[in-house]
Amino acid sequence: MEKLKMHSPNLTQDNIARIRDLFPGCVTEAKGEGGSVKLAVDFDQLRQELDDSIVEGPLERYHLNWPGKREALLTANTPIAKTLRPCRDESVDFDSTKNLFIEGDNLDALKLLQDNYLGKIKMIYIDPPYNTGNDFIYEDDFSVTPSDFLKRSNQIDASGNRLVINAESNGRFHSDWLSMLYPRLKLARNFLRDDGVIFVSIDDVEFPNLRKILDEVFGESNFLATLVWDRNRKNDAKYFSVGHEYMVVYAKNEPLLSQNQIIFRGEKDGVEDVRSEFDRLKAIHGSDWAAVRQGLLEFYRSIPDDDSRAPLKRFTKVDDKGPYRDDGNINWPGGGGPTYEVMHPETQKPCKLPTSGWRYPNPTRFWEEVAKGRVVFGPDETTVPRVRTSLFENSDQVMTSVHYSYAQTSANEFNTLFDGRRVFENPKPISDLRRLIAYVTGPDDLICDFFAGSATTAHAVMKLNAEDGGNRRHIMMQVAEVINEKHEAYLAGFKTIPELSRERIRRAGKKVLESACHENWNKDVGFRTLKIDTSNMADVYYTPDALHEANLDLFVENIKPDRTPEDLLFQVMLDWGVDLSLPINKQSIQGKDVFFVDGNVLAACFDASGSIDEAFVKELAKHQPLRVVFRDAGYKNSAVKINVEQIFKLLSPVTEVKCI
Repeated sequence: MEKLKMHSPNLTQDNIARIRDLFPGCVTEAKGEGGSVKLAVDFDQLRQELDDSIVEGPLERYHLNWPGKREALLTANTPIAKTLRPCRDESVDFDSTKNLFIEGDNLDALKLLQDNYLGKIKMIYIDPPYNTGNDFIYEDDFSVTPSDFLKRSNQIDASGNRLVINAESNGRFHSDWLSMLYPRLKLARNFLRDDGVIFVSIDDVEFPNLRKILDEVFGESNFLATLVWDRNRKNDAKYFSVGHEYMVVYAKNEPLLSQNQIIFRGEKDGVEDVRSEFDRLKAIHGSDWAAVRQGLLEFYRSIPDDDSRAPLKRFTKVDDKGPYRDDGNINWPGGGGPTYEVMHPETQKPCKLPTSGWRYPNPTRFWEEVAKGRVVFGPDETTVPRVRTSLFENSDQVMTSVHYSYAQTSANEFNTLFDGRRVFENPKPISDLRRLIAYVTGPDDLICDFFAGSATTAHAVMKLNAEDGGNRRHIMMQVAEVINEKHEAYLAGFKTIPELSRERIRRAGKKVLESACHENWNKDVGFRTLKIDTSNMADVYYTPDALHEANLDLFVENIKPDRTPEDLLFQVMLDWGVDLSLPINKQSIQGKDVFFVDGNVLAACFDASGSIDEAFVKELAKHQPLRVVFRDAGYKNSAVKINVEQIFKLLSPVTEVKCI
């Protein structure tokens, strides 16, 4: 029976397979270390195939290079034998949520999830370390070759993948930062759908280099825009008071966006700020619209006339649909419009005609607009009806490249969740992320942030879903960075950044549920916490040939003793490429626990008592799962193990059977 590999994909071998598809004669078999035979590229033959297109030696070329680039590419392709272990106690609605929170090095997480989310994510947003000389970066261990990965990745590596300060005095100041980000971007690209988009926040220091590595990873033709975000200025600057940051945007496949005429649209500047203030005032005053209006006018007065939000101050009237204006021109543009008769709903007399005729082509369309609340009548028929424009119904536009973000406002919003304590430095504004997500995603799309930080992206997804009724899902990834003991967050009881991130999602979810929620939203504010750990499998599982006869008794069991059946289930889901957010149901069949993932997508029995017999297998086969996995130690005898596949071929021929 075939065994599951129980480690992340070997991307090097996948790349060789792609070359074989294009040039079959350029891939051969070669003997590797230890005498094993594997696929290899015949570069002499490949050079012959690409005769006029090869750049070799000292020839000048346009490319970005730095010390460590080859090692960074190697580490992106090298597989790891690690796993994700479920943590129910640190999750919210573990059994029902569709969201994931992954704790651990995002490089490992991106490798582990390659099969599960290949081509499934619509939007990636990341805010990586800015490389200012004080920020922490990931110090990846490039010393491991693919042939050694199993030896290393089954052990706890105390020195690799740790966070270090990349000081400017370091001779590899830029190189280390590039080597950190490059493999992560290479892996992240695989996650995007063909119509997917990635946003990367950055400041001046690495902006030029970021553009170049994104050009290399995604292709220069897939560059969409550089957004500029105006933030707090620094009065102590030496030369210029730089108060902006950048957000670089790339598509997975820009020609596809053009071909399918995909046009992203987003809200006008400040609409989210007005919506938040309106919700706050409505929570205080209820349906006392005069009081809500007075509070909104006070908010408008705080907006400078040269602010990008200033045009919104025209929406001065308020009702249950939010701020609106009712002074819109109802004339037919250019003159010569229709002149049908419209009866005033109160006086039942014909209304005064607009000078250029009605803007709506016929009475049916006119009264449809009235029914939608988009036309307002005067006190009697002597005045021309006017167009009513509701701010929240007519707030979209093609997004501009320059935005105004209010860092202090975002900090206050974040600190409010934690009773006013400043537990996180410079959190991203919720409104910024919410706007971007609304701009490029649909109601059922998947969003990923693999530098989760304070989990603003998760907060923004929940907030947007509550407003528009979407059921977007999110995947957050955050390394277990230890918080300084003197920091406010540590004093508040948080030992690591992931602890703080998860608590932010909990509190934000509760706050979102307390506000007005769209009736179509499934109200999913939960998340499954999964932590990266060494493989559940003992070394003997990967290297049985290394077993010495004298030690056989020590390796009867190939699974580590501290691992639970649910731990094994999630590693099997990783190996088989199953969505890790699918519902899991545990049933008892003939006294044995069987996990069913999303009905019949996967069935798993990890019974190790040696009692799995043919009667049990036949009963399980009646469920006709697409995949089934057993534990090697669970079979009653060798005959049962041999007959399992035959039983499923007879009773459930669609089932794929494997073991661990």
